Amino acid sequence: MSGFEGERRGICCSGNWIIDHVKTINCWPREETLATILAEELGTGGAPYNVSVDLSRFDVGIPIHGLGLVGDDSDGERILDDCRRRGIDTRLLRKVPGVPTAYTDVMAVEETGRRTFFHNRGANALLAPEHYAVAEIPCRVLSLGYLLLLDGLDAEDPEFGTCAARVLARCREAGILTCVDVVSEDSDRFVRIVTPSLKHTDYLIINEFEAERTTGRELKPGGRLDRVALEAAAEDLLSRGVHRMVVVHTPEVAFGLAAGGERLWMPTLDVPADFIRGAVGAGDAFFAGMLVGIHEGWPLEKSLTFANAAAASCLRHPTCTGGVGTAEEIWKLAEQFPRREYT
Repeated sequence: MSGFEGERRGICCSGNWIIDHVKTINCWPREETLATILAEELGTGGAPYNVSVDLSRFDVGIPIHGLGLVGDDSDGERILDDCRRRGIDTRLLRKVPGVPTAYTDVMAVEETGRRTFFHNRGANALLAPEHYAVAEIPCRVLSLGYLLLLDGLDAEDPEFGTCAARVLARCREAGILTCVDVVSEDSDRFVRIVTPSLKHTDYLIINEFEAERTTGRELKPGGRLDRVALEAAAEDLLSRGVHRMVVVHTPEVAFGLAAGGERLWMPTLDVPADFIRGAVGAGDAFFAGMLVGIHEGWPLEKSLTFANAAAASCLRHPTCTGGVGTAEEIWKLAEQFPRREYT
């Protein structure tokens, strides 16, 4: 058991800490030819970094803690400085010498907006169970993301199946609610790596692609969401061990299924085309919105409403977090725009 004493409060965001190096280019070149870089900017990347920044932008008074690894380099210092400036506790966000902070080179073609990603896992690959000092985590909720992009935690564990499952089990034993997210990797590793963590997960919050790959159910035949199949996939995930709730979010609608049987569909906000400046980071904003509801004990309907509106606010800016508003602004968006017509 944890040595922590007292009432738990706060959200600990753990997993991938990444700096995005975004380069706007004039064209996508053929091999051995040249493209021109027109502009460059830095952005946040990775579930815990995006989610912790989103939580700070919500400004709801919940303590936020970061847990993970960065390199002893300029990108690592940039992450730590940014977190401190936003009031995010960095005591469990540690520097590792000799490896770079994880980064992604994002190549965005100016005319089309299409983005191509080149990722260096860097320090994130070294994150392991020993970095989760459970006795030092005072939080009520711990999020872990992304499974499938954390080499040390995705590694096999003889007792728990994966090292991530071991971490989650220790957190739950200490009385911490566990929330898990998965990267949308195009592979067949989902069942092997994601499944062992499910029995140690209180809240699984993923998109339809990740639910499809984990359960093997086709959820968008012909490009249209099959709601019956999605409900069945959520039921599968609960049956594999998720303790409290499975939430699957899509661009059109979100679905929540609680272990007690409550189920709810919540269409996303129907925002106009000129409102949208980019979709990157919207999934993390949804996740952050759900974390607030989980921490505060909100009913499912309120949590899904807030999470959908938080994701919509993210669409206002091309970066992962620049468009996310305060909670007050997000609730106003939920009232301003209608929900999508979706059957």
